[in-house]
Amino acid sequence: MTTNANPSDETNGVLMQGDEACAEGAIAAGCRFFAGYPITPATEIAEVLSRRLPQVGGKFIQMEDEIGSIAAVIGASVGGAKAMTATSGPGFSLMQENIGYAAMAEIPCVIVDVQRLGPSTGRPTSPSQGDVMQARWGTHGDHPIIALSPSSVRETFDLTVRAFNFAERYRTPVILLMDEVIGHMRERIVLPDPDTIELVERAGTTVPPEWYKPYENFPLDVPPLVPFGEGYRYHITGLHHDERGYPTNRLDEVRPWLERVFRKIESSISDIMIYEEDEVQDADTLVIAYGVTARAARQAVEQARQHGHKVGLIKLSTIWPFPEEVVERAADRLHRVIVPELNRGQLALEVERVVGRHKVRRVNRADGSILSPDDILDAIKEWSR
Repeated sequence: MTTNANPSDETNGVLMQGDEACAEGAIAAGCRFFAGYPITPATEIAEVLSRRLPQVGGKFIQMEDEIGSIAAVIGASVGGAKAMTATSGPGFSLMQENIGYAAMAEIPCVIVDVQRLGPSTGRPTSPSQGDVMQARWGTHGDHPIIALSPSSVRETFDLTVRAFNFAERYRTPVILLMDEVIGHMRERIVLPDPDTIELVERAGTTVPPEWYKPYENFPLDVPPLVPFGEGYRYHITGLHHDERGYPTNRLDEVRPWLERVFRKIESSISDIMIYEEDEVQDADTLVIAYGVTARAARQAVEQARQHGHKVGLIKLSTIWPFPEEVVERAADRLHRVIVPELNRGQLALEVERVVGRHKVRRVNRADGSILSPDDILDAIKEWSR
């Protein structure tokens, strides 16, 4: 496939792989820097961007490993570029310390994890949703994180754009948590006109350099981040820091920063939360799914409805922060919640925490095969007896 600036038209669309859609979404979002290391099943993202970024004045670097990749992305972001890396489970593990650094230093960047079967090397070409908890708790310490999960090729494009917008709007690393099936499958899609895509650009400042505080706690929850090289001198550290970025142990400086970092995400849940509800209003059984599993879940719900079962579906595109209120509201009057996943039960833990273990039935596979609609339909039928 020859990849162009706008590789789709409204008449015919284009046959595109999920990884390719991710790369094109990054370009559309304004990404101009990529650093990464080849790893199945994410390599195609790097391959496309190695061609596309030079076409739009961007930079592509193949690094020596995943640790160097995320470090280069952080540096490029501080320099003013919208920056991204892409990897799979083993590389994602190597990136965790620097993801925590980006969270501590409030540096916007996008990390794509195309999940594969594991642990360890696992089976690189087999699907999995095994990194859900790693996306939330992989780093040490406490900090908020945003993680998105697409279930189609077109949604991969859209969520890649949203990932960059969230990163810039909230000055935070954002994880796009894909899976091998979505990354490698091809679908005919119609991409939006570039002029219609909403883009969020990094906020600037009007104060002179001597007044600038990159981590000022008031009046905004997200202070402006001025790129290095524009005359604003400030300090960046992985340590707890004051409003100018210098290390501190003073509680009257650490506490306001910590509260603001969490508040900027928690107060914006309505903007960050992306989900779809289908047939939920009259349901007595609820299915909660994400990623490739949501495709099987949707078909299972349709088939169950045809057999007279009142089943609803919540498809989550935002995984973290976990949509507690959405799940709690939908499941409050129900006695049955089914959570299918390609793991041994990771997001199910959050569902159980919110609605109670007695309401939740897990449908899991972690052997390299995907869940079929029949697997989920069987669970619906068995629990509806």
